[in-house]
Amino acid sequence: MDWKVFATTFGTIFVAELGDKTQFAAVAASAGTSSKISVLLGVVLALSLAGVLGVAFGGVAFGGVLGQWLSPDSMKWISGILFIAVGGWILAFT
Repeated sequence: MDWKVFATTFGTIFVAELGDKTQFAAVAASAGTSSKISVLLGVVLALSLAGVLGVAFGGVAFGGVLGQWLSPDSMKWISGILFIAVGGWILAFT
């Protein structure tokens, strides 16, 4: 295990997630229930799955699946559109 890569990845993701919409969603979910453990497990599993998908489909270990099909510019546009769509969905349905 490359501890330098681990520490860099952990630090980057941790700082990026502070104050992010994911953290606000977790705060809102835990405020609305007395079952804090259920919220914690849901958040941990959801973020873990998202991370696994990001590594699996974009990582070198799997050949950069998306990188073989899409250019970096296309991925930026698609991720931007999805980000806006999810934001609109959250505003409309919460």
